[in-house]
Amino acid sequence: MGLALPGLLLAQDQPRRGRKYTPPPPTAKITVTVIKATNGKPVENAAVVFHPMKEGKSEGNLELKSNEEGKVTIEVIPIGYTVRLQVIANGFETFGDDYPIPTDSKDIVVKLKRPDKQYSIYEKHADGQRGGNDSTPPPTTPPPSNPQ
Repeated sequence: MGLALPGLLLAQDQPRRGRKYTPPPPTAKITVTVIKATNGKPVENAAVVFHPMKEGKSEGNLELKSNEEGKVTIEVIPIGYTVRLQVIANGFETFGDDYPIPTDSKDIVVKLKRPDKQYSIYEKHADGQRGGNDSTPPPTTPPPSNPQ
């Protein structure tokens, strides 16, 4: 019996091979509420796309649909990341913004607007944009001279 004990000790003294276990980083609980900008009612079945970003680089994405209360909850984004959030719903403008996640919970309210009129360069605009109907003539350049 005394001989088995030293062999056991030798096996335990050898360095372990394989991977070291690193625990996953702590994550935050993010709740997104999607509502209509006009009346504050929830938007059901909106696509809410999460793009976790670490040091400016995307780490993939995850899409969830909002429930009948317009809510989506996710608990897999690590604390310290930034989330690029996109919200897409039929009949509304697409929403997008970046949100830093400094703590273990974040509540975000997204107010979706109805689409506006399409911007055209052929109409006059208050910002002085020149377009096809603008009364300001385009700058003229003299014709090239032909030396002979």
